Amino acid sequence: MSAPAPPRSSLASETLLFASHLLTRWRRQPMVLIQALVFPTFLLIAYKLLVGKSIIRITGTESLYGLVPMCAVAGAMFGALATGRRMWIDRDSGLIGRLWVFPVHRASALTGRLLAEAARTLVSASLITAVGVVLGLRFKGGLLNVIPFILVPALVVVVFSMAVIAIAVRARTGSALMWLGVPSTGAVFASSGVVPTQTLPSWVRLEIRLQPMWATIESMRGLAQGGPVLWPLLVTLAWALGLAAVLGPLAVRGYRAAAESGH
Repeated sequence: MSAPAPPRSSLASETLLFASHLLTRWRRQPMVLIQALVFPTFLLIAYKLLVGKSIIRITGTESLYGLVPMCAVAGAMFGALATGRRMWIDRDSGLIGRLWVFPVHRASALTGRLLAEAARTLVSASLITAVGVVLGLRFKGGLLNVIPFILVPALVVVVFSMAVIAIAVRARTGSALMWLGVPSTGAVFASSGVVPTQTLPSWVRLEIRLQPMWATIESMRGLAQGGPVLWPLLVTLAWALGLAAVLGPLAVRGYRAAAESGH
C-alpha cells in the first residue's frame, strides 16, 4: 500500500510564505531601501524646501497635499523597479524553474510577490506620510483617511508590479526595466503633485488628466485635504482594473515561459 500523499498547503498560506521570504530578502538589499524610501523622502524634503512657499503664494494651499502623495507613489514604483531587477537573475539561475516544479500552487510565487510589493509599499508610504506630517501635512478629513491614503499607493504598485514582472522575466539584463521606469515615473512627476493643475494652461491640464497618475494623486490629495474624493478614486480604480486586465495575463504568460524554459 502506498503512503498517502502529504496534504498540500492552501494558496493563501503559500502566498504568505513567498511574500515573507521576499520581504526578508529585500531587507538585505540596500538598493531596495534606497529607492523605496530614502530617495522619495529626500525628494519630498527637497521639493518642500524649493517650491513649498511658492505654491502657497500662488495657490494659497499647502504644497504637501500634492508632494506627499507624489513621493509615496514614486517610492512604490522605484521600489518595484529595484526588486524587479533581481527577477532576471532568478530566471537565469534556474530558481524560477525550480519553484515551478515544486509541489506548491504555481500561482503562489506570483501572488506572493504582489503581496510582498503591497506590504513593502504600505510600510514606505506610511513612513513618507509620517515625514509629511512632521513637515506640516494634516488630515483635515479625519485621521481615518490615513488608511485609504496609504492603500492607494499599494494598489498602484500591485498593478505596476505586473508590468515589472512581464518585462523582467523576459529581459536579458536588469537595465531593460529602464524602458518601463522612465515613462512610468515620469507620469508621476508630470501629475498634479508638484504644481496644482489649475495654475497650468488648459491644454496642459487636459494632458495631465488623461494619464492615470492624475487621478491617483488627486484621490490622495482629497483624502488628506478634505476635498473631492469619490470621482478621482473611481477613476483610479478604473485605471487599475483596466491595466491589470492587460498586464496580469502578460505577467502570468511571461513567468510561465521563463519557468518552463529550464533556465
